[in-house]
Amino acid sequence: MIIRYAVSIALAACLPAVAAPPGPSQNLVAAQFDGMKALVGIWRPADATDSPLRIRFSLTAGGTVLVEEWTRNGRPHSLTLYHRDGAGLIATHYCPQGNQPRLTLLPTSQGRLLRFEYRDATDLDPENESHVTALAFDLSDPALLLRSESYRKRGVSAPSELRLVRVQ
Repeated sequence: MIIRYAVSIALAACLPAVAAPPGPSQNLVAAQFDGMKALVGIWRPADATDSPLRIRFSLTAGGTVLVEEWTRNGRPHSLTLYHRDGAGLIATHYCPQGNQPRLTLLPTSQGRLLRFEYRDATDLDPENESHVTALAFDLSDPALLLRSESYRKRGVSAPSELRLVRVQ
């Protein structure tokens, strides 16, 4: 009897764990991240056809990370990585100033409007460096991307918005 019990325990230990089905918030975040994956391609400012700015979205790490790469005149400028974090979605912005703010998708983000807010940062000197504190995407129109952000330096925020069209 003891041998049969020991064998049963050993076999049970070899079985894969059964994960609980994703909850509603995990399903919503997965759908929002899938919506962001539609950005894959190259974008430019809508109002300035001759602008040297290009924003390239691509996927890496088996499609689990969305990369947003800014270039000016073909030279790297900044980088932001978006990926799932459990039941959430985070963005890490690699700024040309050398700091790396992390932002979290707000749970109030709905439909095609995604809003991220500042969570924390690495290598940030808040007294002397500007850093991103808010980021939003309006994905309502597949041909036009509205991307807004807010930077803060010495307690003063400076919001901006870009209207982008797809180049490729």
